[in-house]
Amino acid sequence: MQRRNDKDLRDQLAQLRAEHRKLDDEIISLEATGSADQLLIKRLKKKKLALKDQITIIEDQMLPDIIA
Repeated sequence: MQRRNDKDLRDQLAQLRAEHRKLDDEIISLEATGSADQLLIKRLKKKKLALKDQITIIEDQMLPDIIA
């Protein structure tokens, strides 16, 4: 059961990272044009930040608890 959950988390993590990279590329492309809609860029950056938070949560779930 744990193996299945780890695989699901890894798959979800890979998907989120790919979406994060895609948003990053899109933001860079929009900013390079110079005439990009600033509101759109701000929304994309906010979405990218939310994805980063989700990535961090999943990474924390995958790390074993260490008792010091």
